Amino acid sequence: MPVTTMAGRPIQVNDEGFLTDADEWDEALGAELAAAIGITLTDEHWKAIRFLREDFAEQGETATLRRVSTRGEIPVKRLFELFPQKPTKKMAYVAGLPKPRGCV
Repeated sequence: MPVTTMAGRPIQVNDEGFLTDADEWDEALGAELAAAIGITLTDEHWKAIRFLREDFAEQGETATLRRVSTRGEIPVKRLFELFPQKPTKKMAYVAGLPKPRGCV
């Protein structure tokens, strides 16, 4: 399993760069992961990320875009603006969660 160094510490990631242990994540790491994909986090980004992590803790899997929109109360259009092109994949990456099922 690949290991990379971010936020000043080694973290284990899969071949696509997603954290393999969600417990290694903290907000400093999330900010660094976001910067690595060209996103500067705002309060709106954090709302989506925190929802995703809370939902993952309850459901045991990464929420779909539809779930983030309906349960997280963030319109899909806004999620595409916050996390351009591939919002679900990018949100999961920044949140330190596995890539959602069905996400290519």
